[in-house]
Amino acid sequence: MNIAEILARWRVRLGYPLAILVLWVSRPVPRSIVYGAVLGAIGLLVRARAAGYLHKQQVLTVTGPYAYTRNPLYLGSAILALGIAAASRSWIGAALLLSYFAVVYSVVMHREEQELRQHHGAAFDEFAHNVPLFLPRLTAAKLSPASSGAYSFEQYKKNQEYRAAIGFLLVLIVFIVIWRLRLP
Repeated sequence: MNIAEILARWRVRLGYPLAILVLWVSRPVPRSIVYGAVLGAIGLLVRARAAGYLHKQQVLTVTGPYAYTRNPLYLGSAILALGIAAASRSWIGAALLLSYFAVVYSVVMHREEQELRQHHGAAFDEFAHNVPLFLPRLTAAKLSPASSGAYSFEQYKKNQEYRAAIGFLLVLIVFIVIWRLRLP
C-alpha cells in the first residue's frame, strides 16, 4: 500500500487528532465563531449540492457543480476548513488545517483521477480537459452528460452528506464551550 492509498483510506480518521489539536490551540470568540459558521455553511452548501448529483462508482458525474470543478465536494470541504480556521481564531490552528488539507487532498484528488481515468477512459479525458481539477470555472462546461443532470435529495441522503453538517455543528458547539470556559 503506497502513501496515496493510505491517505485516501485514512484521510477522515487522520483528521480527528488534527481536530483535537486545532481545538486545543483555538481562541474562539463570538465574532470568530459567527464568521466561521458563515464560511462553513457555504462549504456545506457546496458539498450538499455536489452530493445530490454524485452517483459514486456508477457513472462519471459531469453535471451540476461537476460542470464547474471536477472536485466540488473537496472544494466545499476546503471552504468548510476555512470556516473552522476562522472560528478557531488561531494562526497555528489555521496553518495546521490548511496544510493538512493541501497535502492530503491534493494526493487524494490525483489518486481518484487515476481511478476515474482507468474506469471511464476517453469520457474522463474530455471531462478533465474541460473542467478544472479544483478551482471552479466561471461558466459550466458543455459536456455530453454521463449522468442524470438533476439534483436529487435522495442521492444527497444516500451519499450521507448530512454527516458533514452534523460534524460541523458539533465543532461549532465545542468552539462555544471553549470560549465560555476561557472567560475571566
